[in-house]
Amino acid sequence: MKSSLGPLCLVAGSLLSSSVFAHAAVAGATPPYAGATFEADITVSHGCDGADTYKMRVQIPEGVTNVRPVDSVFGTAEVEKDASGNVTAVTWTKPTGNVKAADTHFFHLGLRMKLPSKPFTTLFFPTTQTCSTQAGTLTVVEWTSTAGGEHNHDGDAGTGPSENPAPSLYLMPSRLPGWNQYTVEEHVHDLTVFKDALIVWSGTQAYSFNRVTQALIEKESGVTALTQIHPGTVIWVKY
Repeated sequence: MKSSLGPLCLVAGSLLSSSVFAHAAVAGATPPYAGATFEADITVSHGCDGADTYKMRVQIPEGVTNVRPVDSVFGTAEVEKDASGNVTAVTWTKPTGNVKAADTHFFHLGLRMKLPSKPFTTLFFPTTQTCSTQAGTLTVVEWTSTAGGEHNHDGDAGTGPSENPAPSLYLMPSRLPGWNQYTVEEHVHDLTVFKDALIVWSGTQAYSFNRVTQALIEKESGVTALTQIHPGTVIWVKY
């Protein structure tokens, strides 16, 4: 970490992250901190070709524990478990009599869960959406692709967004106001995961999502722009 930050920290601004909602997405009122309890809000933005959403099945990724669903106005939740008693999927089903004549509503489905202690990794929640007409004609859409996922650096990363992306969460380490030191064990190639940080330091390299601060970083003598973080790197992040 650079000991004398000069004007950089004086002008660094904190920008709150925002989520881009796909057809099926997962987010929360708080950031998804690795190892913490998280209340997930799964959103269903529309149905299928004019038909109302009738059923939603969400697969729970490995490592996520203590899953408890919330019944909603959409319908009651049913859980599936493995031999060890871990929840592997949750399905919400709308009563047949409540299926609407057209695709007119936006739905929220809730889960409380314990996230795995794996910061800087992506969790995918493959989701199956089933829509129905009032006559009972069903349409099934699989939101299961992990290709080109946000911040994803797996083998299929960089292939471009999929038409049917699985809802995902990018896990961040817990933080306190002020400076936080982390040893990063994953390859972080998309530094916008730090968009709500004032500044990130690694040795003589620095990054800020704030364009004014980033411009000062690039002008600072002896400092170069931090563009990616390799496994085993120690970083200092100020929130």
